[in-house]
Amino acid sequence: MLEREPNHFELAVFSLLWSEHCGYKHSAPLLKRLPSAGERVLQGPGENAGVIDLGDGEAVAFKVESHNHPSAVEPFQGAATGVGGILRDIVAMGARPVALLDGLRFGGDGLGFRRAVAGIGHYGNCVGVPNVGGEAVFDEAYGGNCLVNAMCVGLLPAERVTRAQAQGTGNALVLFGATTGRDGIGGASVLASQELGEGSEEKRPSVQVGDPFTGKKLIEASLELVESGLVESLQDCGAAGLASALAEMARGGAGVDVHLDRVPLREEEMEAWEIMISESQERMVAVCRPELLDRVEAALDRWELHHAVIGEVTDTGELRAFFEDETVGEIPADYLTDECPRYHVDSVPRAVSPAPVGPQPRAEEVFEQYDQLVQSRTIRRPGLDAAVLQLRPSWRGLAVSLDGPPLGCRDPREAGRAAVLDAARNVACAGGEPLALTDCLNFGNPEKAEIGWELAEAIEGIAEAAEALGIPVVSGNVSLYNETDGRAIPPTPVVGCVGLVRDVREVPRGWKPGDKAWLLEGDEVELISWLWQAAPRLSLAHDVSDGGLAEALAEASAFSGHDFTAEAEAPYGSVVVAGTECDWPRRRELGVIV
Repeated sequence: MLEREPNHFELAVFSLLWSEHCGYKHSAPLLKRLPSAGERVLQGPGENAGVIDLGDGEAVAFKVESHNHPSAVEPFQGAATGVGGILRDIVAMGARPVALLDGLRFGGDGLGFRRAVAGIGHYGNCVGVPNVGGEAVFDEAYGGNCLVNAMCVGLLPAERVTRAQAQGTGNALVLFGATTGRDGIGGASVLASQELGEGSEEKRPSVQVGDPFTGKKLIEASLELVESGLVESLQDCGAAGLASALAEMARGGAGVDVHLDRVPLREEEMEAWEIMISESQERMVAVCRPELLDRVEAALDRWELHHAVIGEVTDTGELRAFFEDETVGEIPADYLTDECPRYHVDSVPRAVSPAPVGPQPRAEEVFEQYDQLVQSRTIRRPGLDAAVLQLRPSWRGLAVSLDGPPLGCRDPREAGRAAVLDAARNVACAGGEPLALTDCLNFGNPEKAEIGWELAEAIEGIAEAAEALGIPVVSGNVSLYNETDGRAIPPTPVVGCVGLVRDVREVPRGWKPGDKAWLLEGDEVELISWLWQAAPRLSLAHDVSDGGLAEALAEASAFSGHDFTAEAEAPYGSVVVAGTECDWPRRRELGVIV
């Protein structure tokens, strides 16, 4: 492609940007199957996060991402920096983060699980963003390769969506936040795009180290720059560090020149390639007009963040890197992004059957370690279906949920379909009209035909359910090579859903003595549509999922503070509701709350 021999610096950049984690080499063609358009969509796939119009001048940005391999190697920092990374993705859209959710799948209640929960709580609690939902699952199939998926939701004015692509030839590139060190070098390729196995502990230096207090300052400074109109574009430094951030900014015909010797460092004698691909956390790159630089730097000084003008926007279409007045790399930006190799995934079906599962963690033991109320938006806490956040100063709200496949599910298409319907059903049970989805696709090695089949089948299941609901998938993440010593995790698509609540004062708060309880069955799409509209008339709505009706009633009793049991069977996906009346045609009365 270059028509010449690449140098070592350029090879380092290509190795990161063409990794599976950054390049989506095996999944990009398959992801085109997902519906992503809709009248509310302000930004679909291709940016740091999806953005949906909420009406009344408000918009919501949201995305879910994985940090599986780092969390398997170093659970606390792996999980913590997963939270930090997804927060920056939302901030890069010009949105204020208002909620976190996390999906955890571990082999059991060991040290790794506890440390990951602690890392999530540490980062989220320190930056002041409430963690309001998600799930925790124990299944021995994840014993060698845990899953840590983090979702973030943010709010912004609908007319002020910020994007990453560089704009304006001659504009300055400003790097700000933490200093750059050698931590995290190779995270996207050494860790995230390879199987785990013997020697995985040696990869610990590739795990990034987070600093949530700097992260908090970075959030506030970034939002001040956006709200003041001081930035043209904004991009976070995540996987592959500056290499990825600058390549994304330079794609689409723009260009970027970067002077790596201007980057503020925290380690001595770093080489140019190390600076370029370091994944040191809490860093952002902004494009600013030269005449506004004084104001930009003054704002960053107030927030006590390191900053430097490290380059400028060009019209060359190339990512050019300089170090001590020498050109160290010169690559057309599209070669690193749009022209990344795309591989056809071989697909060989295999027999699937449900797997047995053991005891599950008590959800309260997880979410009680997270601050659920900071920012004072939380109307409905975690613990039952979706959480609800108020869109102040109005009485409107957001219902948010993050769900994976049913326990023991090994059928990839059913896993994708069920994850979408579970997430949407949970949002509807809380009174939210499902508006859009985000997905995190966790699978094994796609070079194996049976894994390729799983990936394609799960995407098809997600697409079928999203199309049936009439809502788009606007953002997401793919995490492949989740294998240890050749053993792959089960197909695990995880789906987040956001929904609009018309009036948070009418969200179901729990059944009361004298209420009747019913079990509702029928077409899932029609039931979901009925639920969010009927929610203001109900005292409680809760779906039947893992554990069946008995578990659903126990959870509803704990949430409501009034016990109720019933002897009956109920299919997965049915819903328990309570109130004084119910007009859903396929209902069975379970009894009266006393």
